[in-house]
Amino acid sequence: MDEELLKLKKDIREKLKLDFISPDEIPDMELYMEQLTQFMNDALKENLHDEEDNILTKAMINNYTKNKLLPPPVKKKYNRQHLILLIYIYYMKNVISIGDIKKLMKPLLDEDMDGDRLFELYSKTFDLEKPEYFNIEASVVKASQITDKKLPKEEDEYLNKLVFIFLLGYDIFCKKRLIEKLINELDV
Repeated sequence: MDEELLKLKKDIREKLKLDFISPDEIPDMELYMEQLTQFMNDALKENLHDEEDNILTKAMINNYTKNKLLPPPVKKKYNRQHLILLIYIYYMKNVISIGDIKKLMKPLLDEDMDGDRLFELYSKTFDLEKPEYFNIEASVVKASQITDKKLPKEEDEYLNKLVFIFLLGYDIFCKKRLIEKLINELDV
């Protein structure tokens, strides 16, 4: 592997570095709203684009509950099920509409989806995300290589980066459209 490719992979890994919540980090105890927002904000703070932002606020939680994306708390306390649903909402809200999230998560909110089954689903999702990271990295490397072939950095570094960003954006747009089509096919 050449030195430039290693440098590119290292750069991508540094930029893609995300905080995440592993299944064993999810508390199996009830939390008040302040504890819940603090947990999410602490656990995922490195994912923020701007340090002034919050991962989760009281208003967001109230809005999710009002829109039936999240069951109401029990005696002002949130359990592990609430936390898992909030993690799913957090990742999906940047990709799809609240309406699509609601449709996607409807079965997770049904009475027969108990906390243990939801935790098992989250654990499986988490396990699948680990190897997917390397597929994402490989895809980003490929997009960079394609960009460099069509518009080498040596010719114009700004335009090279601009085309690279557009190419990554196109990839995201296509995957977003696929997600929307798959959600429309759900029978919920």
